[in-house]
Order: sequence, then structure tokens, then C-alpha cells
Amino acid sequence: MTTVSTTSRPTAATDWRALGTSVRLVTTDPALLDSCNLLLARHLAEVDAACSRFREDSELSALNAAEGRPVKVSPLLAEALAVALRAAHVTDGAVDPTVGSAMEALGYDRDFTLVQEDDRPVRLSVKRVPGWSLVELDRATNTVTLPPGVSLDLGATAKAWAADKAAHTLARAADCGIMVSLGGDTAVAGETPAGGWRIRVQDETGPVDDLPTHGSHATVGIRSGGLATSGTTARRWRRGGHDLHHIVDPRTGRPTTTPWRTVSVAAATCADANAASTAALVKGETAVRWLSRLGLPARLVTHEGTAVTTPGWPSSVSTAEPSSPARSSPEPSSPACSSPARSSTALSSPVPAHPARPALEDEAEGRQTPHSPADNTPTPERTQPVRRLRTSPQGDKQGSGGAAPRVGTGRGGGGENPGPARTPKAEPTP
Repeated sequence: MTTVSTTSRPTAATDWRALGTSVRLVTTDPALLDSCNLLLARHLAEVDAACSRFREDSELSALNAAEGRPVKVSPLLAEALAVALRAAHVTDGAVDPTVGSAMEALGYDRDFTLVQEDDRPVRLSVKRVPGWSLVELDRATNTVTLPPGVSLDLGATAKAWAADKAAHTLARAADCGIMVSLGGDTAVAGETPAGGWRIRVQDETGPVDDLPTHGSHATVGIRSGGLATSGTTARRWRRGGHDLHHIVDPRTGRPTTTPWRTVSVAAATCADANAASTAALVKGETAVRWLSRLGLPARLVTHEGTAVTTPGWPSSVSTAEPSSPARSSPEPSSPACSSPARSSTALSSPVPAHPARPALEDEAEGRQTPHSPADNTPTPERTQPVRRLRTSPQGDKQGSGGAAPRVGTGRGGGGENPGPARTPKAEPTP
């Protein structure tokens, strides 16, 4: 999992739950935490209504039930599906949104907190999933056509994409630094704290979504982009005498067999980081070579607890007392990675404070995405505090629409908090 904190200046944070997972929001302007949290709550409620596989009234459920008929979907669902199809393309199908039926057959047919152990027989047949290339998405009309019998599951990409979208929307509206972590998929945007956002990457074997408080971990810093950890140890259940987990190999329709219990990746976006970390679990023994070829800094942990890193992963990490687990949680300054502007069609790596990486091909537009050295200069603090959230020039259709909310009013976001947000508090500066 991945979470964040800083010590360079006071920040404010709040934790709650949505999308069946933990939510953490951190801002570098404590006065704006309440307003930002309301906008985040509304954004996540919209994502849930569009993309949930577990809600009968969601857009995705209606699409899955269309039996091959073209369906016009909202721009939000079309964007989420485009991200999922792009992830499938750049991972060579290792991350495939057409695993929905396979997930249901394995018993993951509801929010994970409601999945019950079941001793009834389950048939674990080796059957390749239908394949992402069969999905037709027309972005001009936001029309989607699924082959009959195909069921989509956006669980491998939607959470990370939602974190990216929320972080950038809030950073523009608040004009401050924002960190959004959804179940450990962490995206940062806006003003970078001096020393960067520190992320604790911890090998997780404990309960799903608990913040790490002990165990072996490494702390790295990012200045922009995202970091995600995928694993096979947290979301596990038993069905028909079989131990199962939620990372499905599209080649077989079964939980993947992999030498890695967790994989953490830093990338230009959280969506890219999560696509790469999930794909690495499926790719197994070839994952290190694949990640290295893409220039993505990564940390892979075997089931025996051995950590393997790819070039670019900061070497001067801090380690806690050896023990169990791996996840990610924020702390202050450490070797920081900065990332270029996001690419729409190729996995993009962040650039560490050490060597520069070769450009990655933008496969859709045929251009190179350059990577420049990280700027480790501390960001100057603002002299004038922001007193209002700004709305997007385009109105931000899925974002913060409406009048700019006043700071601290608790009403400006226009949405209801879907979870019990804790009282916002400023984090102390050591």
C-alpha cells in the first residue's frame, strides 16, 4: 500500500473510506482541507456510480448486462474504460479489463469486505479471458460495445486513475500541494513540499487497507506523479478448499502464480504505476527485465521476503526493524523522483535524482516522451495564503463545478462525504 507525509512544512490530512478501500487526503494548505475533502468525496461518489462492478445501479453493471448491444456511456466511464484499455495495450494484455466473469467465478462478486469463505466446490478451469482487444470504444460518441458474454472489471485501473484525476483537480482548484491515496494507490500534484512527498513502501501481509505501523519497509520520495503497490497477500479468500487472491492471469482466468508477493512501482502517473505493478505480478519471472526495459523504478519482494529493485529505485532508503509486511505510507524527505507530463498511451517513468532515463515511445502519436533530471530545489513557500478553491476554466464536468467554495465552510464541494471523515488536523513539523 502507499500513503504520504511531509516534514518540510505543516500539512493537514484526513482519512476515511470509499470505493471499498481506505482514502487519505493530504494538503500543504491546512485551511483548505475541508473544502478539498468535500470535492474529493463528490469525485469518488461519481466514480463509484460509474465504475463499480458491485453496484446493480452503476453504469458499468448496465454495460455488462447489455449482451453485445452498443451502449452510450458517460464521459467519466468512457475515460475510465479508455485508461483500462490503454493499460491492457501497454502491458501486453497482462492487465485486462475483460476478467470480470473470471473474478465472479472465483467468488469475488461483491465488495471484498463482504466476500465470505465458502466450502462449496468451485471449478478452477484454465480458460483464457475474452481479451481487451474485442472491446469497442468510440470516444467521439462515448459508445461502448462488448462481445456477448464479456463482463468488464475496472478494479485494476479505476482506483489509481481516480487518484490521479482527484489530485490534479484539487491541486488546480486549491493552488496547493495535494496527495490522494486510495487503498495505497498514491497520486501527488501541485506544490511539492521541500524534499518531496515521502512514501513508505512496506511489504504487506496484514489486513487489507491498514496503514503500516511496523514491519520491514523502505521509504522513498516522489516530487510528482504516483506510486502504487500491488500484491497477492492482502486480498485473499477461500472458495471450495482453494486459497484465492484477486490478481487474475488473463491467460488462464485463474489467480496468477507468481514469485512476488508485492511489487511497488513509481511512474509519471498513479495509473501507470498501478498498471505496471499489477502486470509485474502476472509476468512473474520476467517482471524485473520488463520493468527495467521500460525504465520504471520498482521494488519487488519475493514470498521469502527478498527485495529486488530495478534501476532508478532510490538506493538510500530507510529500513525499519525486520518483521512482516509491505505497503506505502508517507513521511518526509528522501531521494525524490520527479516525473514528466503524463503520456496518454505509454507507461511513463518518473526521473529519480540520479541518472536520466531514455525517452519512452508515445505509441499513439509517434513521439518521444523526454525525461529530464529531477529538480531537487525546495519549492518556495507562498507568501499569500489561498482563501478560495478555484473552479476549472472548463467547469470541470466531473470535478468541482459550481461556485468556488469558501475555505473551511464544509459546504463548498456540493457533495456528501460517503465515509466518516476524521476531524482534519495539521500534521506537526518535527
